[in-house]
Amino acid sequence: MRSFLMKIFLFTLFTVVFYCSSIILWGELIHNPSYKKNMHYYIGYYNAMSFRINDIPDFKKVDILFLGSSHAYRSFDTRIFSDHGYTSLNFGSSAQTPIQTEMLLEKYLGILQPKLIIYEVYPFTFSLDGLESGLDLLASDRIDLQTVKMVITLNQVKAYNTLIYAYYRQIFNRNKKLKKVYTSGDNTYIHGGFVESKLKYFSGHGSITKDKLIFNNMQLKAFTKSLELIKSRGIPFILVQSPVTKFKYQSWINTKEIDSCFLSNGIMYNFNNLLNLNDSLDFYDADHLNQNGVKIFCDSMIRIIDRKGYVNKAKPDNR
Repeated sequence: MRSFLMKIFLFTLFTVVFYCSSIILWGELIHNPSYKKNMHYYIGYYNAMSFRINDIPDFKKVDILFLGSSHAYRSFDTRIFSDHGYTSLNFGSSAQTPIQTEMLLEKYLGILQPKLIIYEVYPFTFSLDGLESGLDLLASDRIDLQTVKMVITLNQVKAYNTLIYAYYRQIFNRNKKLKKVYTSGDNTYIHGGFVESKLKYFSGHGSITKDKLIFNNMQLKAFTKSLELIKSRGIPFILVQSPVTKFKYQSWINTKEIDSCFLSNGIMYNFNNLLNLNDSLDFYDADHLNQNGVKIFCDSMIRIIDRKGYVNKAKPDNR
């Protein structure tokens, strides 16, 4: 019996080592993404999350921490908040779902110690499985127990394979140092997390396809845990729906139900109802504000923060 168990153990060990070695070799030797359907690792991903992680030492004890999807890092311009006396870090990432938000909070909330959290709750991300954003964070951030927990929650082969390859690169220090200035196409990363896009205008109006957004229970569970973690630290938070085009917003048939869900969890501002923006002048695509719209949106958000007194502004550093 003991001999049989030892054979099972050795076979299992060999299988694990062989599988992990194959994943690592595949990642190192095959550079065409089309041949990596079950693994995705690309450091310096287009949303620049690796740069935000790198910026953390400069933004401890910030006034405001922004969380959420691309609607966070393309909408909350940290420079505008700075002009009004608020220090801030934008921790948004593309398609960031509550699963990734929970992981980021577990890792960094104690380090950043914000006075206020503005959590951008783009409804569509609550209907996703979280894989896209999870793969991005595997390439952008250090692998630790919280990362492994996220991958187990996602429970997809592509996530497990990418975890193996990412951990190998971390152990052997295979990741290149980040550039000091990051630009990609029409996008420029701003120190502190915002990504500025070259001024463009949305012109893609067409027929509206009606759609009902169904929230993923796994995402709702992670959302609740994130808010509980924030509350346990005694940090005030605001839930915000950044504006999308009227063209996009009118395609959702259950917006009242969505608003009700968020309002049951805390203070929520839906700027699709608060601002009367122009689809053609204030957006560069159906989902995202151009810089004109960003300025209007941020000024409106700042007026709310000022009026409600959510933050005692940090004193300027005169060193």
